[in-house]
Amino acid sequence: MSGILAVIGKGKDPQLVKELSERMSHRGPDESDLHIMENGSIMCHESLSIIDLQTGKQPIQGTQKAWMVHDGEIYNYQELKDTVLKNHTFRTKSDSEVIVHLYEEFGYDFCNKLDGDFAFVIIDGDHYIAGRDPFGVKPFYYGLDERGRIYFASEMKSIADQCRSFSTFPPGHYYTAKTGFVKYYDPEYEDYEKADQDLDLALIRETFTEATRKRLMSEVPVGVLLSGGLDSSLITAVASRLLAENGKKIHSFSIGLDTDSPDNKAARIAAEFLGTEHHEINFTVEEGVAVLEKIIEHIETYDVISVRAGVPMYLLSKAIVDKGIKVILSGEGADEIFGGHLYFRNAPSNEEFQKETIERVQKLFTADLLRADKSTMANGLETRVPFLDKQFLDVAVRIKPEEKQPKTYDGVEKYILRKAFDTPEDPYLPAEILWRQKEQFSDGVGYGWIDELIEYCSSQVTEEQLERAAVEFPYNSPTTKEAYFYRSIFHKYYPQISAAQTVRKWIPKWQENLDPSGRANAAHVKADVEIAKSSVAV
Repeated sequence: MSGILAVIGKGKDPQLVKELSERMSHRGPDESDLHIMENGSIMCHESLSIIDLQTGKQPIQGTQKAWMVHDGEIYNYQELKDTVLKNHTFRTKSDSEVIVHLYEEFGYDFCNKLDGDFAFVIIDGDHYIAGRDPFGVKPFYYGLDERGRIYFASEMKSIADQCRSFSTFPPGHYYTAKTGFVKYYDPEYEDYEKADQDLDLALIRETFTEATRKRLMSEVPVGVLLSGGLDSSLITAVASRLLAENGKKIHSFSIGLDTDSPDNKAARIAAEFLGTEHHEINFTVEEGVAVLEKIIEHIETYDVISVRAGVPMYLLSKAIVDKGIKVILSGEGADEIFGGHLYFRNAPSNEEFQKETIERVQKLFTADLLRADKSTMANGLETRVPFLDKQFLDVAVRIKPEEKQPKTYDGVEKYILRKAFDTPEDPYLPAEILWRQKEQFSDGVGYGWIDELIEYCSSQVTEEQLERAAVEFPYNSPTTKEAYFYRSIFHKYYPQISAAQTVRKWIPKWQENLDPSGRANAAHVKADVEIAKSSVAV
C-alpha cells in the first residue's frame, strides 16, 4: 500500500528525510507527505491508495497528539471500529487509522488485535512504537545513526547510507524505547509437538476461502497471479467464485518465455475452466538479463532464487499495472505450510518434517515474501497472500505431520490441500491442474530462463574472481559464478556489512544438489508420472 519512513530524534534535515523517502516513491505513486513532530522527529509516507481514496492521506493523527504511518492492509478494520473502537472519532475512512486508535485505547499491547499485513510507526510526543505483521508480508527495516537517532523504513535503500548499523525488523514483533523488541505473535503451532490435530478437509477449504475473501477488500481493481500451479490456481478458483457472487470476473495474469512455457500452458487451462479475464505475458531471456541490476536494487537481496524469480515477477507486475490493476493475489506460503517443495519428500521423520515446515514459514520474510512484495511494489502493485492468514495457519500447520508428508501419498506433495478442493460434484479446477507437479516460479516460466541465466552470469565472472570470492565477500561468500554476479551488483548499491547481513540464502534440505531450483531434486523428473497416477486413484 505504501512506503513509510520515520526518523526518531532531533536535528535531521526535513528536506533530506523527504529525499530519503522518495527513494521508495515507487511504493506509493499516488501521493507523498511528511509530518514533523514537535520534538523534531519526522514521519514520511509514499501512498498507493487502495482503501479510502479520498480522505485516507497519511501520516494520520489520532484523537490527540499521536501520529502514525502504515504500510499494508488491515482486513478487520471495520470490525474493530464497530467494537473496541466504537467510542473513537475517526478522521478518515481508511483501514490504517484503526492502528493509532488501538494505541490510544490499549497502549503498546494491541498488535494481536490486528488481522492484516502491516508495518507501522506511531509517534506520541517522546514515546513511539513500531510493529510488523506476524509473517513479514510487508518489508520493514530499522537502524541507528551516529547521533543516536532511530530510523524505521519499508525499504533498506532509504536508510542504508544514513545509519551506522541497520537490520531487518523481525516479523511478529513490536518495538518501543521502553520495552525493546516484544514478540506479540506466539502461536501454539510454533511448537512442533502441538501438531496434533486430525485432518478436516472441509475446515481447510472453509478457512482458506475466508482468507481469500478478506484479501479481495479493495476500492480498486484486484487481479491474481495465475502460474497454473496448484497454489495460484486455487486462489484464482476461490476468488472467482467469491466475485461471481456479485456478478464480477477476476483478471488473471501469467508469464513465460513463450506460449509453451509450463506456467503459461497450465494457466491457460485453468483460466479457461474458471472463465477469468486472462492475460498472458511473454518475455525473452535478453529482456530478463537487461533488468537484472534494476531487480537486485529493488528487491535488496542477492539470494539466488529470489533474483531468478524476481525478474519475471517484476516484468509481469509492470504489465499488470498497465492494465489498471493495483492489487494482486499471489500463492506464497503454501509450499512451506504443507511441505510442498520437492525436497520435503526426503524428510527423515515426521518430527523433522514438521520442524522444517515451521521454520520455512518463519523465514518466508527473508525470501519469497521479500521478493513478492518488492518486485511488484517496484511498479506500484500491492501483493496479498491468502495462504498466510492467521486463522488458516492455525488450522493447517497444526495438522498431524503424517497427514502432510508426501511419502504418505506415494510422493504427492500438498496432497491434503489438493484433496480439500477435490470436489467432483462441483469441481474447483481441472484434474490436470489440481494434481499438477510442483514447479517453482522461476522454473515454470520456462526452463530456458534458468539455464540461460546461469550461462550468462558465468560469462560475466572469471575463475579468478570466483576463487577470491571469500576474500572479497567474507560474509555469506558466493560459491558459484551466478551467486557472485548477483552479490557484486548488490554490493554496488548496498556496500554496508549491515546490508549483506540482512540476506538469508534459500537452500533446500535433504538433497545432494543444493541449487534452489526444483529441477535440482531427483523427484522432479519422476513426479509427473506419479501425480498422473495419483489423480486417477483419488
